[in-house]
Amino acid sequence: MEPSLRIYNTMSRKKEVFEPLNPPLVGLYVCGPTVYGEPHLGHARSAITFDLLFRYLRHLGYKVRYVRNITDVGHLESDADEGDDKIGKKARLEQLEPMEVAQLYQNSYHFHMDALNVLRPSIEPKASGHIQEQIEKTQRILDKGYAYVSGGSVYFDVERYQQDHHYGKLSGRDIDELRSNTRQLDGQDLKRNSFDFALWKQAAPEHIMRWNSPWSQGFPGWHIECSAMSAKYLGERFDIHGGGLDLLFPHHECEIAQSVAANGQEAVRYWMHNNMITINGQKMGKSLGNFITLEQFATGEHPALAQAYDPMTIRFFMLQAHYRSTLDFSNEALQAAEKGLARLLAAAQTLRKLRPAERSSQDLQALRLACQQALDDDLNTPIAIANLFEISKFINSVHNGQATISAEDLAELAPWFDTLLFEVLGLRAENAADHKGKVLDGVLDLLLRLRLEAKQNRDFATSDRIRDALAALGVQVKDRKDGFEWELS
Repeated sequence: MEPSLRIYNTMSRKKEVFEPLNPPLVGLYVCGPTVYGEPHLGHARSAITFDLLFRYLRHLGYKVRYVRNITDVGHLESDADEGDDKIGKKARLEQLEPMEVAQLYQNSYHFHMDALNVLRPSIEPKASGHIQEQIEKTQRILDKGYAYVSGGSVYFDVERYQQDHHYGKLSGRDIDELRSNTRQLDGQDLKRNSFDFALWKQAAPEHIMRWNSPWSQGFPGWHIECSAMSAKYLGERFDIHGGGLDLLFPHHECEIAQSVAANGQEAVRYWMHNNMITINGQKMGKSLGNFITLEQFATGEHPALAQAYDPMTIRFFMLQAHYRSTLDFSNEALQAAEKGLARLLAAAQTLRKLRPAERSSQDLQALRLACQQALDDDLNTPIAIANLFEISKFINSVHNGQATISAEDLAELAPWFDTLLFEVLGLRAENAADHKGKVLDGVLDLLLRLRLEAKQNRDFATSDRIRDALAALGVQVKDRKDGFEWELS
């Protein structure tokens, strides 16, 4: 397969031609959600980014083994390994079993991802189902001399690792910077250095989630789970690891160190990170309390929302920005996305109605090639979508008799347009019908209110004319003392 896709590799800080280790199979691992709360817009951006990558790799002809984990244990209150497991904490507050909490929010995550038309991964492992693999990986790191046991917990020895390798190469940090910027925290006296991180934590007496290990009854650290599960399902070397930019340090940095310490080599060839979503220039996140859940987008029940938004509007809003750029939330941007999406979906419908002519009045091949080249260039969806709008403009011109399309071009354009719009970008055509239904409901409501006003003004001729016209269309109007009601006959 001739390589055409170039992706930005965070490790090398440049775009590289993508060449899989074992073509046509591609190993893709993405850090999935921590299931202790409702999914929000930040979750959606990461999911949509790597759903697009998954779809486009398959479109290019690759077979993709896509692994996206579920973190249902071991995610502490901070990256300094302080505090309590967030799922266990919520379980105590709500008087539930921890796995009840995890399952509740995992179900919610799947529901909203399905609504966003995010494809399910090939494999979706849970951290709690891979405790043995995490213990084994930790033991391997201990055996290689890059970790130590302290007070029943196991910590990765960053300073020892630095003697042989480079800790911080992904994020550009160095150990002296970490040493000067990391303060000693209460309860961290078990560590040799404050920047060491937990591979295994001994459970406090009140800690609900715990497992037996050679070192203590406890639970795995946050970072070890991805190293263990990616190795289990993709091998010790695989193609692409993705996640949000907020995971670059320390999570992905720690993953690299763990893999090198255990196996003597890095596991990942290409690192990909999607950028953050901001509100008024400030990062959206749970820690700042300014996040909007996907459920709130669906209902419109949030002070920052002017209306409810369809999941496809959210998806299209995100695709209009490059995945590596910061995306600033605003109602104006979402409303513009709603209109733009409606235009593209309408063009897809209009395309089916076109009649061919002897020749095309525009070079469609150039526009199609521009879309392909944009996606090949590190998934540049803004450029691809701009070219789709140009093609939509041409479709409407043909429909209005202002341009022509040949039979050959029409036969090629129709399936190509559908494939790019629905299979690659992952948009849904049925939302056009939903939108049309909402518009028609609004028109009907307007007509009925005009009829009611005519009656109140004793303009019975207008009132009867509206009633009779609606009856001819199958809408039966019944007058009541307090207004009216209607039903379809």
